[in-house]
Amino acid sequence: MTEKSEDAVLNIVQKTLEDNKAEDIVVIDLRGKTSIANQMVVASGTSQRHVAALAEHVTQALKAAGYPSTTEGEGKADWVLIDAYDVIVHIFKPEVRGFYSLEKMWSSVKTRSAAL
Repeated sequence: MTEKSEDAVLNIVQKTLEDNKAEDIVVIDLRGKTSIANQMVVASGTSQRHVAALAEHVTQALKAAGYPSTTEGEGKADWVLIDAYDVIVHIFKPEVRGFYSLEKMWSSVKTRSAAL
């Protein structure tokens, strides 16, 4: 994925989450921290139904714009993961988000020195 398309995906995700009343939207830059993605978006829904609806809206918006994604966790909808390749989206119920604390975990990850 090019940087331009990564930015487009990130913009679609953020706008869709904002438009559909997601709470506490956080974007974490993962460049240099991991090879799984360049950006991570973490957001909360107010209930299982809201989490599932947010995930559905995001995947549909990405699909409409021509960007593929895969989704996990929509059945239980306590935590839904959307993998849009260079952008990973986590949508949680608030209590599940608090338990896993992804923002804290990823913000504390240190990059390894090239000298190692």
